[in-house]
Amino acid sequence: MERLSGLDASFLYLESSAQLMHVCGVLLLDPSTVPGGYSFDRFRADLESRVRSIPAFRRKLRPVPLEIDHPVWVEDAEFDIDRHLHRFAVPSPGGDEELATLCAHMAGIPLDRSRPLWEMAVIEGLASGQVAVFTKMHHATVDGVSGANMISVLCSLEPDAPPLDVGADAAVSAHVPGDLELLGRGILSNVLKPWQLVRMVRPTTSLLARTIERAREGTAMAAPLTAPRTAFNGNITGRRAIAFADLSLDKIKEIKRAVDGGTVNDVVLAISGGALRRYLAARDDLPTSSLLASVPVSVHGKSSIEGGTNKVSTIFARLGTDIADPVVRLGQLAKANAHAKAHHNAIPADTLQEWAQFAAPRTFGLAVRMVAGLKLAEKGPVIHNLVISNVPGPPVPLYFLGARIDALYPLGPIFHGAGLNVTVMSSNGKMHVGLIGCRDALPEIADLAEEFKAELEALYAATVG
Repeated sequence: MERLSGLDASFLYLESSAQLMHVCGVLLLDPSTVPGGYSFDRFRADLESRVRSIPAFRRKLRPVPLEIDHPVWVEDAEFDIDRHLHRFAVPSPGGDEELATLCAHMAGIPLDRSRPLWEMAVIEGLASGQVAVFTKMHHATVDGVSGANMISVLCSLEPDAPPLDVGADAAVSAHVPGDLELLGRGILSNVLKPWQLVRMVRPTTSLLARTIERAREGTAMAAPLTAPRTAFNGNITGRRAIAFADLSLDKIKEIKRAVDGGTVNDVVLAISGGALRRYLAARDDLPTSSLLASVPVSVHGKSSIEGGTNKVSTIFARLGTDIADPVVRLGQLAKANAHAKAHHNAIPADTLQEWAQFAAPRTFGLAVRMVAGLKLAEKGPVIHNLVISNVPGPPVPLYFLGARIDALYPLGPIFHGAGLNVTVMSSNGKMHVGLIGCRDALPEIADLAEEFKAELEALYAATVG
């Protein structure tokens, strides 16, 4: 029995029918590499054999009575692969638009909390001859790094090679605790919280003082609650829109080398800013001040807290959407991001996780209902415009249950007030961009995906030639 960390549990508490807290992905596979040939039945058998040996795929939630503490993970004694694996076919002509529409529909359906919090859908009928796999995992059980690791354990370096070893997966206890045991553990946990709170107040106060000093010196990261408003910065609905883009990783690296002090992530953010500028300007919705992005940062390997899946922090970054020149935008982003990283590195890696321990289901649930019901996201200050995440990917070809992965598009959650998520993953020489947004606010999200390609070419021409 493992209790969810406060940060893991907060994604459960923040969820509603509109604000869905799962992360998705779309894998495009080449079925011709599967030893013995591809068939859905063989895919199903191979997947079932593999996930039954991986505890993270078989654990489900067990709530604590009266919700006085975070839920715990227990093994699903009735695990059935057919509750998690589905089969679909895209309608004719089977192109990107049809695939994106089907994936967007599935992304708008919540996961069943009475089962392990993941699903996969095999999608056939693509005109390219490829097979797509749509994955959905709740954020309570994965973050960017751990989600990529869970997919990796189903992958290999050759079609007929054994799966990758990405580290031991903690076993899930077969013991299912009773209500009295959970209640006792929950009471003990709550008794200790006042002391934990006192212990955290002093370093947090010191941290705030140093942040104010950095702000005065001009070396602090961008501040939340200072973002301009756009069409996708209001209340969201449960309807989703999805689009994909493929960028040349070699061109991105050439741009990085051409700009002193820049990083690949700086280039990605600059391309994102330029793409958003193009998209919003074409719709007369471009603010005069820069859009503000929330950029998740992994603290895996830095956190001293044991247990829990989500080990992340956040950097806020201005995207330079108010700057027309792509080279000037990149230069300013690189400078600002250097300050933001230094500021972030001065913050203890465990800060967000420690404060999240005080997350309360009733309080979070009430807050979400208030934001939605009173439409506070449309009236108050905008915290941030969107989330942009860069997830490290494999530098070599990978095979998913024997099928070569041609592309992997990650898709993160969206929130009231920030109805767009852009997540990128590098893989075998390409940068795959997954965009997901509220369909009612971003009905033309495919146009935004095209702007990413156009902005890369413009930035490449301006820096490399």
